[in-house]
Amino acid sequence: MQRSRRTTLAVPGSSARFIEKAQSLPADEIFLDLEDAVAEDAKAEARKNVVAALNEGDWSGKVRAVRVNALDTPWTYKDVIEVVEGAGAHLDCVMLPKVGDPSDVLWLDKLLTQIERSAGLPVGGIGIEAQIEDAKGLINVDAIAASSPRLETLIFGPGDFMASINMKTLVVGEQPPGYDEGDAYHYILMRILMAARAYDLQAIDGPYFNIRDVDAFTRVARRSAALGFDGKWVLHPAQIDAGNEVFSPSQDDYDHAELILEAYHHSTTVEKRGAATLGDEMIDEASRKMALVIAAKGRAAGLTRTRTFTPEAGTPGVSRG
Repeated sequence: MQRSRRTTLAVPGSSARFIEKAQSLPADEIFLDLEDAVAEDAKAEARKNVVAALNEGDWSGKVRAVRVNALDTPWTYKDVIEVVEGAGAHLDCVMLPKVGDPSDVLWLDKLLTQIERSAGLPVGGIGIEAQIEDAKGLINVDAIAASSPRLETLIFGPGDFMASINMKTLVVGEQPPGYDEGDAYHYILMRILMAARAYDLQAIDGPYFNIRDVDAFTRVARRSAALGFDGKWVLHPAQIDAGNEVFSPSQDDYDHAELILEAYHHSTTVEKRGAATLGDEMIDEASRKMALVIAAKGRAAGLTRTRTFTPEAGTPGVSRG
């Protein structure tokens, strides 16, 4: 089962206070940032903070990631080498920003392999998360998604993307002024989602910058969750609970998905039939595949069942547990 990433919390690698606080927050993933959140003259010190935090912090139950600087900067190779050599055993993924070409991911893959071998770490054990942040990255997103077996997620980076296409707005995550019908981001989100699903990757929506407006964050998160995205970045602790709820199935949907799986299994293995009924609902192989998605999300979110499956008179039924 893929890692749960309903919420991915951005934490500046230069802030020991924020790093300590993040360990107690209920975000599924924490990424310690060495890129945009860290000033140029603080990057070397931030690397040391990140290594110490990974080695000494309590990140129980969280995906641990580090965002390195983009490949068009002078800091990327040192970010990767110092962090992975210093704390690779406590690191799940490296996040690479501004990925425009599959060669960007391949560069990181090869460097990680060299470091893992040198440090005695399992080769391939550290995953890669790729941020799509400009028009070139979106045009090449299929090739990027297929570029490396280490790749786990494709992430939409809205701020840089909006600037790259000259979108007429200053509010990251909101519809641009004058776009009164539809969704200006629909094509972008669906393009990333299709590439991710074609190669069994997760798709993560980017941040909403108005950190105090949780209602607006929730509204925007529901958009990408409805499409099928696995999670969204959060920039403030106030956004975490809302994000976790939006990207988790409801209790009823989770229970229903588990019941579909059991009813279909009973029908195909015990009754030797290719279709079944669950109450008044007809279910088949397509129903099973859809239920697998919801059940997996519910399990990853830590939901527990409140209803159990009971075959009654040859017809699957349900009873309250």
